Amino acid sequence: MSAIVPWRSDPIRPAEPRPLRISVDGVPVEGLHGQSIAGVLLAQGETAWRTTVAGRGRGVFCGIGVCFDCVATVNGESDVRLCMRRAQDGDVVETQNDAGEERV
Repeated sequence: MSAIVPWRSDPIRPAEPRPLRISVDGVPVEGLHGQSIAGVLLAQGETAWRTTVAGRGRGVFCGIGVCFDCVATVNGESDVRLCMRRAQDGDVVETQNDAGEERV
């Protein structure tokens, strides 16, 4: 059984976590420095932020940047793999809808 390593004893990142805020479709979302954008969204309970041509929701599938299911637009750049992009304070994320319809 694995356990979460307390930040004070983490040999990789021993610094205290610092909060950050990004915007997702105009809604402010809180996260921590060092998290991927996908990690920030998953921590908020969001599991899908792209809609396929068939109208199906997609989010993280592989988590290592191979599958391209987790793409969104970040700071005006489309098709960004959110599992590979570290969140930066002030990032503006827009969900992508490949079906060409408004996301509800």
